[in-house]
Amino acid sequence: MPVYRDEGVVLRTTPLGEADRIVTLFTRRNGRVRAVAKGVRRTSSRFGARLEPAMYVDLQLHQGRSSLDTVTQADLLGPYGALIASDYGRFSAAAVMLETAERLTSEERQPALRLFLLLVGGLRTLAAGERPAPLVMDAFLLRALAVSGYGMALDDCVLCGEPGPHPCVSVAGGGVVCQRCRPPGSASASLAAVRLLADLLHGDWAGAEATDARTRREAAGIVAAYLQWHLERGLRALPHLERA
Repeated sequence: MPVYRDEGVVLRTTPLGEADRIVTLFTRRNGRVRAVAKGVRRTSSRFGARLEPAMYVDLQLHQGRSSLDTVTQADLLGPYGALIASDYGRFSAAAVMLETAERLTSEERQPALRLFLLLVGGLRTLAAGERPAPLVMDAFLLRALAVSGYGMALDDCVLCGEPGPHPCVSVAGGGVVCQRCRPPGSASASLAAVRLLADLLHGDWAGAEATDARTRREAAGIVAAYLQWHLERGLRALPHLERA
């Protein structure tokens, strides 16, 4: 069987038998890969703790004849999962990010380098704890959707191109709309929330962190609605984030 090396982020794990796990990985060069980690649930496992969700690892894998590869080596590159797990707010934000990355990589073994780099950078920022976890998550979601072809228009009207700012958002239409073009089902939004979304998308952290809690909640609701519209169904992790 061919052997290959890659670096990746553990998206999720599923028990297999008494001691093994199926590990879903998002890798730099091979996209989303599923692999068996044999004996990883035993206390004597060489790399059990390294193959937990949100861990960033350098991997050696055997490519199998089926859809499952086999992990033969795992070296730690970034212990983001262990650092994030100590704080529920950061943990629940990371869970949303990991699930989104998996849903946006709909086909296995299709590289998505920009999305991969966004995920690694987002997890690194969450682990450092230097910025509010909800803002980090929303920034990741907006940018992940953008690099996947679902970018939200936040400056000019998405329908007629009239320069903004505009206090209306059409989730189905793809962004802000002017009053003249406003379609049924669009939502009113404060200009502060729209500006926050633009700051998160473009990386203006000074502007984003200067906002109040009400503006952040409003912007987060728009991001969640926009994400789930394009994914076509809800995320399992979002209700846990809302309770946080």
